[in-house]
Amino acid sequence: MSTIATTTPFTGRWTSDREHSTFQAGVRHMGVGSFRTTFEDVAVRLAERAEGGLTLEGRAQVASIAIRTPAEFRAHVVDSEDFLAAATHPEIVFSSRDVRLAGDGTAAVHGELSIKGITRALVAHGTYAEPIEDIYGGLRGALDLTATIDRRAFGLTWQAQLPGGGDVVSWNVELTAHLELVQERD
Repeated sequence: MSTIATTTPFTGRWTSDREHSTFQAGVRHMGVGSFRTTFEDVAVRLAERAEGGLTLEGRAQVASIAIRTPAEFRAHVVDSEDFLAAATHPEIVFSSRDVRLAGDGTAAVHGELSIKGITRALVAHGTYAEPIEDIYGGLRGALDLTATIDRRAFGLTWQAQLPGGGDVVSWNVELTAHLELVQERD
């Protein structure tokens, strides 16, 4: 276990730059490839707590998933009870309990992820870039985080078998967030 000191280079409140931040989900597909998609409408806020430490909150609009064709595939993933059921559960929500930024640039975020109305504990690991002054006179930093979930834990249970054996879509889903954060100005 590392004894690297925890630091808080992010002071105040920060929001994600929508044009320069991404939230992706990826699964193993047909046993040979990797299918990755992005959620286009994501809002994230990082804030300093009054008692110390940081909170990270995020929301992704399910309907903003980047699946364009075929229409049947998009409808199955976005609208069906087999997957995300956007009509009854329009958002994927993350709320942190603990954000740890170590002096070596690594990050660990402990919290809860809600998909399809089901909430489970989640730990994401990654790195951060300390804030710098940007060309607009503001401060900008970043968090890059990854976590893996078992989609069955969130009620995403559709599956089919390949003719030679094996699953069409892996149960494990890799979640990746690249968050370029801009300090809010009062």
